Amino acid sequence: MDNRAIGVFDSGVGGLTVLQEIIKTVPDENTIYFGDTERVPYGPRDLNEVKKFVFKITRFLYGKDVKLIVIACNTSTAAALKDLKKQYDIPIIGVIEPGARTAVYNTKNKRIGVIATKGTVESKAYPDEIAKIDPEIKIFSVPAPLLVDFIERGILEGNFLDEAIHGYLKPLFDAEIDVLILGCTHFPLIEKRILSCSGNGIKVISSAVETAKDVKKILTEKGLCTAGKKKPERIFYETGMASNFFDVGKMFLGEEIKEVIRTKLDI
Repeated sequence: MDNRAIGVFDSGVGGLTVLQEIIKTVPDENTIYFGDTERVPYGPRDLNEVKKFVFKITRFLYGKDVKLIVIACNTSTAAALKDLKKQYDIPIIGVIEPGARTAVYNTKNKRIGVIATKGTVESKAYPDEIAKIDPEIKIFSVPAPLLVDFIERGILEGNFLDEAIHGYLKPLFDAEIDVLILGCTHFPLIEKRILSCSGNGIKVISSAVETAKDVKKILTEKGLCTAGKKKPERIFYETGMASNFFDVGKMFLGEEIKEVIRTKLDI
């Protein structure tokens, strides 16, 4: 048994959708969440710059003696996961491989679509990961920055949102995909709208859900599960001084966040 916390981080509050799924899957585990709200969003940034941020955040969480780190951000995963694994002696996972793996297992016609941030699409992280499993699968990726903007402003339904979703998905439908990966941690919040716009023939994969499953598997296999005798502790950190972490955080996590500790990254 290991009562140390699971560390989860993102560029902002989007990764709370991943934390929400982790809490559902392993509810007794202590968690520490870090949102780099001072530098959000990571999606449009150069991946080398993102990598520097990610290494700083990982060092911060490692200093809190976490037992596992989840990179709850597709752009951060693409930028730094491979190199982080080489430097740290605890399990570190991202959100790309779990979603890619599940998409491969679900496609029938070997045509998979991805909607994500500009940084994630340009990194080709999903095509690279899927090619490791089945190189015959064709990947069609579309950056969808407007959807992130809608969600950040709390717009989770309505005609304008549906029109934006349709606009981003049309080239993917024209490519005859049968599986769609939500390649941004914001998108589970509008998954119902995406499903509605996708029709019955498309399987939609949430990387947040699949990542939480991997967390449970790793904890079990490595004997890292908590004893679970006390109420789990939820700690939240952010770097921004004027963010809407409480309001948006509640929307993303599905429960009230009572305290957020503000901190600085030495960058």
